Amino acid sequence: MPKVLVFIDNPGQALKKSSLELLTIARSLGEPAVAFNGELQDGVARSLGEYGAQALYRPSAGDLDDYLVGPKASYLAAAVQTSGATVVLAENSAEGKEIAARLGIKLGAGVITDVVAVDPDGTAHKSVLAGSYTSTSKATTPVAVLTVKPNSITPEPAVTGTAPATTTVNVPETATAASARITARNEKPASGRPDLAEARIVVAGGRGVDGNFGPLEELADTLGAALGASRAATDAGWIGHDAQIGQTGKTVSPQLYISAGISGAIQQKAGMQTAKVIVAVNKDAESPVFEIADFGIVGDLFKVLPQATEEIKKRRG
Repeated sequence: MPKVLVFIDNPGQALKKSSLELLTIARSLGEPAVAFNGELQDGVARSLGEYGAQALYRPSAGDLDDYLVGPKASYLAAAVQTSGATVVLAENSAEGKEIAARLGIKLGAGVITDVVAVDPDGTAHKSVLAGSYTSTSKATTPVAVLTVKPNSITPEPAVTGTAPATTTVNVPETATAASARITARNEKPASGRPDLAEARIVVAGGRGVDGNFGPLEELADTLGAALGASRAATDAGWIGHDAQIGQTGKTVSPQLYISAGISGAIQQKAGMQTAKVIVAVNKDAESPVFEIADFGIVGDLFKVLPQATEEIKKRRG
């Protein structure tokens, strides 16, 4: 059975939904193993076993987070050699894609990013050209590296799970990879909302909010949703750039995406077109966003959103 290596960077106190999705996909491709970085809590190790991980790999160096992605790519390359994996799965974040690219160079492996589904034979499906087309591709190299978008599948535990053993992988020291060191970090205050990339529901605003995200925030909090924005809104300084969705921002694939005051230009569509259900609110009936919306409301978002929020609160009692 093929070996599949899942990279989980800093698992934390509990596994993210995206990590469980990767393990679920890995089981459909072969025998899953996990290469992790950072501390691994006992509860997290048990969860990895419950989702099918047969083996765990940790780096010999404990300071990979003190550098940029170079040492992590070196560690993953060594983990692939140790495990004999023919497929590597990683999260489709900016860092995940850069690590995948460097790993591809080190292993001479085919790299496929922005994946939304993987067939049992390793064929990857992805949205291309700003979501206008869906492509299928498969790496023909001995090792394939895939980065998968969050919310691509529903994570499912294995029928039977065992506690996997942990193997330490020696990380090759390279002067080039360690030439840039992180000297300081500033943690962003928690908003209490779910992570944008992993959220099941996203409420996003654009130029039409005119600097007032209040109605969107109230709706998002009522739905337990994440808050996003178009580039126009982030460039205007109305919300932080970490909330930007689109071709030059984050890519999201929620179950429900509510677009308010966003025109729906191709750059925005590239970041959210894979959402399962899209609801658009815009005063302009000719707005391009209605071409991709499942449900469209032509109206003033400052009237529509508060009504929606109030109705949701009533139904929830």
